[in-house]
This record gives sequence, C-alpha cells and structure tokens, in this order.
Amino acid sequence: MAAGKVKTAASPHLAALQAFGLVEPALSRLTLYLDTLAAWSQRVNLTGARTPADRVRLLIADVLPALPFVAPGTLLDVGSGNGSPGLVLALLREDIQATLLEPRQKRWAFLREAARATGVQALQVMRARHDVYDGPPVETLTLRALALPPAELGRLVKPGGRLIVFGARPEAGGPFVPECDAPADVHVLRRSADVPRET
Repeated sequence: MAAGKVKTAASPHLAALQAFGLVEPALSRLTLYLDTLAAWSQRVNLTGARTPADRVRLLIADVLPALPFVAPGTLLDVGSGNGSPGLVLALLREDIQATLLEPRQKRWAFLREAARATGVQALQVMRARHDVYDGPPVETLTLRALALPPAELGRLVKPGGRLIVFGARPEAGGPFVPECDAPADVHVLRRSADVPRET
C-alpha cells in the first residue's frame, strides 16, 4: 500500500485528477491507469493525448457525465482500446463487474497490464469482437469511437438495460430507444423490453 501511495504522489496526473474532485480509492486507481497508459504510449499508439492534462480531460473527464446512467451490475465495453470508457468506469465504480472487449493484440495486452496495475478485481479483459462475444446480456453496454449500429448490439444488453455511446449520436434502430443526451457527447439509449409473441 505504501509503495502505491509513493507512486501516486509522484504522478504527473494527480493534480489534474484532483481538480475534478476525485477521491480515494478511485483517485489512486485512475492515477495508476494513466501512468501505465503514458508508459505504454511510448511504444503503442493508444491515444492522441500527449500531456497529463490532456489525458485526464479526454480519457477521464469525458467519461464522468455517464456515471449516473451506469447501472449497478454488469457492464460490457466494446472496442475498449485505451481503456476509456470501460476501464475508467470500472475504476470509478465498485458496484459494477466490467468486461472489456478488444480484438487488437497490443491494446488487449495493454488493458490486461492496466487492470493488473490498478488492482481492480471485478474486471475481465477479453481479446474478442462484439459479434463473437457469447457472454450473458448486461445491464450497461458502452461504446466509444466505433460506428456500430445499435441494432447489432441488442443481444448484448438486457431488456431495460442501457447503451451508452460516447461521441457522435447513434442512429436509432433495433431494440433501442433514445433516453437522453448527457453533457460531453454522451448519448444514452434504453433497450426496450422484449414483448412476448401472442400464441
């Protein structure tokens, strides 16, 4: 524990994270995540954010508006890449069990290392695409910087669950109906309940 505190105190990301009012244990976990990402970004292209302030703004601050819409329980992040938003949400919320899907080997390896470094337990990192994932439907599905139509994602979300899209507003379709738009280009859709067929 003491070693973790020393590393956190020396982190160039700490002040920028504290400016958002983040507290322990999320503060230490997010600091370790960003420190790991900064180290890996020297050899793997994980983000265009080059400074600590930019990393905090793009990878953490842009995710914070989604927190009230993430249900307790299971979360699936499709195309997890650099860990934002899926890993970030797992580090912020202890009441979710997150699965991160990332098919690219170097990014998958980074996510595994970031999960190990942060010590989060309720987290699974899988090297897979969404269309081959065969896990159970989740309460919350997150998506960032991927142009996937919501209709392709319906089987991954429980009836009544949410799809949270970071970035451009998704086209309506499939079993999802728009619920609201949060700040910072966060769009929340609700999966409609399955309607039993009449016999």
